Amino acid sequence: MDIILSILMLAGFGLCAGAIVMWRKGQRQRALLMITAAAVMFVNVAIWLLPTKDGVSPAKSLQST
Repeated sequence: MDIILSILMLAGFGLCAGAIVMWRKGQRQRALLMITAAAVMFVNVAIWLLPTKDGVSPAKSLQST
């Protein structure tokens, strides 16, 4: 599970870097779509890593089973 979350973070950072390049080239719509995709990836990682009310994150509870 850690590898998947790490790949998602790296892909999100790659999309942000690509969005900067696209923005500078004048392709605003493509840049905004890339930023949106990166934001979705970051939110997904946060959902998996933030602890719930019982103090255990979904990723930790998945590993303990």
